[in-house]
Amino acid sequence: MTEKNTYDVIVVGAGPGGYVCAIRCAQLGFKTALVEKNPRLGGTCLNVGCIPSKALLHSTEIFHEIKSHSGAHGIVCKDLKHDLPALMKRKDGVVDQLGKGVRSLVTKKGVTCLEGHAKILGNGQLEIDSGSSKEIFSAKEIIIATGSKPVELPFMPFDGKVVVHSDHGIAFDKVPKKMVVVGAGAIGLELGCVWSRLGAEVEIVEFLPEICPQLDPEVSRSARKIFEKQGLSFRLSTKVSSAKIVRGKATLVVEDDQGTHEIQADKVLVAVGRGPNSENLGLADTGILQDERGRIKVDHSFQTNLPGIRAIGDVIHGPMLAHKAEEDGVACAEMIAGQSGHVNYDLVPGVIYVDPEIANVGLSEKQAKEKNIKVRTGSFPMAANGRALATGATDGLVKVVADLETDKLLGIQIIARGASELIASAVAHMEYGGSAEDLARTIHAHPTLSESLKEAALSSDGRGLHSL
Repeated sequence: MTEKNTYDVIVVGAGPGGYVCAIRCAQLGFKTALVEKNPRLGGTCLNVGCIPSKALLHSTEIFHEIKSHSGAHGIVCKDLKHDLPALMKRKDGVVDQLGKGVRSLVTKKGVTCLEGHAKILGNGQLEIDSGSSKEIFSAKEIIIATGSKPVELPFMPFDGKVVVHSDHGIAFDKVPKKMVVVGAGAIGLELGCVWSRLGAEVEIVEFLPEICPQLDPEVSRSARKIFEKQGLSFRLSTKVSSAKIVRGKATLVVEDDQGTHEIQADKVLVAVGRGPNSENLGLADTGILQDERGRIKVDHSFQTNLPGIRAIGDVIHGPMLAHKAEEDGVACAEMIAGQSGHVNYDLVPGVIYVDPEIANVGLSEKQAKEKNIKVRTGSFPMAANGRALATGATDGLVKVVADLETDKLLGIQIIARGASELIASAVAHMEYGGSAEDLARTIHAHPTLSESLKEAALSSDGRGLHSL
């Protein structure tokens, strides 16, 4: 093995977890390489996930806001229309800019980028297939960060044209007349909103009795009613049992408590979750253990059952979120260096980037009660918030869940414009063991949406100042 092909650490996969892990390893003094099979770094999140979808969400939100609410602001817009190719061009430009930025960042931090498909060989070695050649590399530590991919329904395989997943759903060349979304989670709601705003009839089919099961029922119901008001329709407690594609159209057979029904659609977006990208890595050949879902088994230090091979991000346990993967990556690098890396999996915030946004952290009231924890709760409607009224963003609420005996914050749920930013304050309070009283006593600037957090905390003790 040549010195050129020998490293302290090799990270496989350049998504948020992988490239952040590689940067942190380099910062800690390790000779580090980052392997990625795609020319552009950033993984699913940057290339076909978080970033392009948020770019589209923002563009369509502007369009919808002007179309639906400009009159209330005294702004007259005639013959308003969208330019789909221009929308897509802007989205692609954002992705391209960030992709170049990540590569430049990684390189300047001292990480060597290797392009090709990696296969674990064991004994600290891996093979990188660039397409034109294969080379063997070795490292003291190999970190698998290969991410995840959309889950496919067995009776409705993806064809990329009619039956699509999220990668396809951000790149339609025209607005579908009718789109059915299977799954009312983050991806389904976000892309459903994008295409609904642009003129598609969007129907969301969900197996569970309510959307967003991580939220308390009343919060989920509130969110659903907001989206129904915006034009989305929902079939809840409904199972998709079969599908037929004929002449570029889909016919779905669905079952609910009323019987069996057929739904026609031009596009079917399947958004029923994601699974680990753990195939074709040589895991079985080397004896690396996986669970029944294909996730790589690791211990608290991200170590697999084979010494010198670790795994992070979507390919292991935990929520499949970019920020969780990043924290995994930093903690893993620091543990390799003998430091005390740490990830608090109980306080990983979740966000759905619709309008209003939905954000949550910690336990819901329902989850706390299932753990036999006695709680007190407080809520505050955004319609009572001065800044929300001034900006016309009055849909939504904040709910605080606190331990009845200790007052320690257990969870916070937010439906509000800007919830993705508001949740950071909640996470910070909870990370440091804050109570509802701590949040209630924290001075929030006026007028701001963040005051709703303070009011919800006050309400948990019957001291709400601006709500009945």
